[in-house]
Amino acid sequence: MATKGKHVSETPATQMLRRAQVEFTEHPYDYVEHGGTAESAHQLGVPEHHVVKTLVMQDDKARPLIVLMHGDCQVSTKNLAREIGAKSVEPCKPEVAQRHSGYMIGGTSPFGLKKPMPIYVEQTVLDLPRICINGGRRGFLVGIAPVVLVELLSARPVRCALGLPGR
Repeated sequence: MATKGKHVSETPATQMLRRAQVEFTEHPYDYVEHGGTAESAHQLGVPEHHVVKTLVMQDDKARPLIVLMHGDCQVSTKNLAREIGAKSVEPCKPEVAQRHSGYMIGGTSPFGLKKPMPIYVEQTVLDLPRICINGGRRGFLVGIAPVVLVELLSARPVRCALGLPGR
């Protein structure tokens, strides 16, 4: 359900989605510093598990990569490193992440990135009927079918979630 009344101007993410003719809904909310996915999920009335965060990380050779993870889970960097054949993986410092993605922290989208980077998605995200993911600006999510992550971004499914129900 798209939020009525608030128009959000185009971002590199929405431009990419429109060019690819991807159906998406716009979900603006009031950005809260350090509120994360719990805050956006609460304001939008969606389960935090269905809000997908975009994390900019790097491998042991300082090569950047994107990890798409459930809002209510953490990334096991050990499992991720094993899955992608790296010695280690760690989050990028905010200024480095911003330089790689072209987005401000809190507004990072996997769509319309400044630099091409490998994108990995937690396998179980693809099992959801619909997800909300950052639309390229703080306080703005887009609702899409998770298959778009694989079809449009060539995101590679991995199993690296900590805190998954039943795991």
